[in-house]
Amino acid sequence: MTPAPDRAAARLAWTRATLGDATLTLESASSDASFRSYWRTRHEGTSWIVMDSPPAQEDPRPWLAIGERLAAAGLHVPAVRAHDLEQGFLLIEDLGSRLYLPALNDDSADPLYGDAMDALLRMQTRMDCRDLPPFDHAMLVRGLEVMPEWFLQRHLGHTPDCDEWDVLEAAFDVVIRNALAQPRCFVHRDFHSRNLLIVDHNNPGIIDFQGALAGPITYDLASLLRDAYIVWPRERVEGWVESYRRRLLDAGMIGSDIDREHFLRWFDLTGLHRHIRVLGQFYRLWYRDGKPGYLADVPRVYHYVISVARSYPELADFVALLERHTAGRDLTRVVAA
Repeated sequence: MTPAPDRAAARLAWTRATLGDATLTLESASSDASFRSYWRTRHEGTSWIVMDSPPAQEDPRPWLAIGERLAAAGLHVPAVRAHDLEQGFLLIEDLGSRLYLPALNDDSADPLYGDAMDALLRMQTRMDCRDLPPFDHAMLVRGLEVMPEWFLQRHLGHTPDCDEWDVLEAAFDVVIRNALAQPRCFVHRDFHSRNLLIVDHNNPGIIDFQGALAGPITYDLASLLRDAYIVWPRERVEGWVESYRRRLLDAGMIGSDIDREHFLRWFDLTGLHRHIRVLGQFYRLWYRDGKPGYLADVPRVYHYVISVARSYPELADFVALLERHTAGRDLTRVVAA
């Protein structure tokens, strides 16, 4: 990997050459859980974002290809002015910094989520997913296995015994079968309040879509409404879920046999898959990658896992296992290596 100072110099030089302005400067706009970072600059009254995506770690080509397809389907993603794929630099539209997350409240949630679900329905009905990598059995299993490795073993210091592995595998089987039973569609994979921006036209602005797959129809809906960064009352969430189910029914994306209860089970257990994975991933980001910023969100994710799993009797042993090993533990307190 190129040393950071050299990377910074190359990024600045490329930006200045691309915009024809040797006086430009760059300031950090944001970063994410990957090696990718974002930098803001201004030129002739216009604000631009430079996306730095080191090709050896974060190939920018999927981001570019998926973005073109989303734009063609009428979604608001950053327009690309220039790119150098060999170096991993892209000059893109600045969608601003008004993330959904800080703007969401009891009054704003309905209109903001309404816009987001409009965009989601457009993605699911207009995007051809047949050539995307499949969110298949193997990938579903890999996502779930992150939790026992990084949460139970690394963070809690507990290695499951044979009986406990049986409990975990039985629970994982319930979750996996639920995901595989659903219709396939375009899946953004991180369609939530930190990847949606409030913009003046064609709201929301959508980012971080490079990992798109062909997967379960409720995956992005669960990412949006069971967001790892904000919690809503269950009754309100289920109201949004039911309204979206009816829209999918009207669009012919699901059959009339998928009633409220059936769709809610799809949604609940698909969200559970996501949160089991995230529960492990947030600790992996700390222990492996030295990124502590997600630890404060762990209690919310853990609550999702327990509260949703407790609603399904076949997952009672799974809930008991987790509660047994987390009792009295501060989940935000890291363990020294």
